Amino acid sequence: MATTEAPKTIYSFTVKNVKGNDVELGIYKGKVLLIVNVASKCGLTNSNYTELNQLYEKYKDQGFEVLAFPCNQFGAQEPGNNEEIEEFVCTRYKSEFPIFDKIEVNGDNTAPLYKFLKSGKWGFFKDDIQWNFSKFLVDRDGKVADRYYPTTAALSLEHGIKTLLGVS
Repeated sequence: MATTEAPKTIYSFTVKNVKGNDVELGIYKGKVLLIVNVASKCGLTNSNYTELNQLYEKYKDQGFEVLAFPCNQFGAQEPGNNEEIEEFVCTRYKSEFPIFDKIEVNGDNTAPLYKFLKSGKWGFFKDDIQWNFSKFLVDRDGKVADRYYPTTAALSLEHGIKTLLGVS
């Protein structure tokens, strides 16, 4: 009987982008990533998209990427289809970072990537994602470096991002 080895990095995963095409996360090898479950109709939407854009603009040329995964599991605050979500994010917030297919981050249908992200030793976080805009900072080797609550301002992660990028 063959045993399946658990993934050790996010590079083992293939996800769908907002257009429904497969994206191998291995294309992000060597980059620092901020992976976020996003929603369009949340009280945290405006501040998070604004600050995610600021971080992305500031560090994208130094090897930083934001990967946004829409999710409708919290208060049904991401009700649109992928086309509507992309239109909202790109028109209202002028976001240039990649938006992926709408996924589930908790429960029986949790996306495999999020099962992996949540598998770290998070103490009081336990397993579940608490709300929209939970954030995972991933190092250049594809390993989760840190996890942040939804209410953690994206700009407050700048020091950790700079450390992982090796910039001052």
